[in-house]
Amino acid sequence: MNDTAKTGPSASSRRHLLRLFERYALLLVWVIIIALFSAAMPSSFFSWGNFSIMFASYAPAALLALAIIVPLTAGDYDLSVGATLTLSASTIGVLNVWHQMPILLVLLIVILMGVVVGLVHALFIIYFRVPSLVVTLGSTSVMSGLVQWMTNSSTIGGIDNSLIMAAVGYRLFGIPYAFYYAILAALIMWYIFDYMPLGRRLLFVGRGREVARLNGISVDKVRLGALIMSAVLSSAAGILYAGVLGSADPYSGLNFLLPAFAAAFLGATTIQPGRFNPWGAIVAVYFLATGITGLSMLGIPLWVTNVFNGGALILAVTISQITRGREASDIG
Repeated sequence: MNDTAKTGPSASSRRHLLRLFERYALLLVWVIIIALFSAAMPSSFFSWGNFSIMFASYAPAALLALAIIVPLTAGDYDLSVGATLTLSASTIGVLNVWHQMPILLVLLIVILMGVVVGLVHALFIIYFRVPSLVVTLGSTSVMSGLVQWMTNSSTIGGIDNSLIMAAVGYRLFGIPYAFYYAILAALIMWYIFDYMPLGRRLLFVGRGREVARLNGISVDKVRLGALIMSAVLSSAAGILYAGVLGSADPYSGLNFLLPAFAAAFLGATTIQPGRFNPWGAIVAVYFLATGITGLSMLGIPLWVTNVFNGGALILAVTISQITRGREASDIG
């Protein structure tokens, strides 16, 4: 009995340390990557200016990652977040620059457009029971075509300077406000996910819709809200992207889709392993951003970025599935 008493707490401590390491392993690896790139490029990479630019330029991707995890938590996929971002940014360019509409009115229109996109997705996904992958993949193509038609496939410059200043002109601790908008969104989402009944309902619906329905949760309403919120956050990312870029690019916004998805799944392996969580998504976005930035500064060919993002997505989904499976077995 004494031996059992001695080994019991030891095994429990080891398990606790393992879980603790798992929660913060990505942060540790991020620090190691920063140290390696800093040692290789001490004057260029390891500078506040470089990190300031990286934090601001990847803020739209951070918002997209947050947009993705809302429907993912409820068991749906939204592959259209990149297209929604591009449509929003292009709408700002067309209305504000070409049609001289006031920027605040344009931003309101863009947010409402996100609501419409979410409602259209919900109509086909929830009412007509079409798989979310199919619906959002199809809407991606539709929105991409609309963007090319609206912009004549050209970049639109001259966006209202007040939007640019609000995104990258004003700074706090040397970092543009764009970064803090993403952090604020993550803070609000964390509070909803962890401390409000809505967050628990999202989680229950994602883990078992029939069980959630039997427990009195309105599954369709929860999924509807998740799809709308995903589209609205994607529209907000488009606003931020237009402000950071200072123009509306009809193509480059789609490049955020793969790293945002990779970050969403990679984020589910850290901070709160086994759950899609906002802080994990934010950490994962900037972990990937650090790798891409460092490789680019080393002069690595552009194709390596695609390999890096694709490999990160596959690895992230694999680790996330393993972690979520273990968490589920532990709960059971």
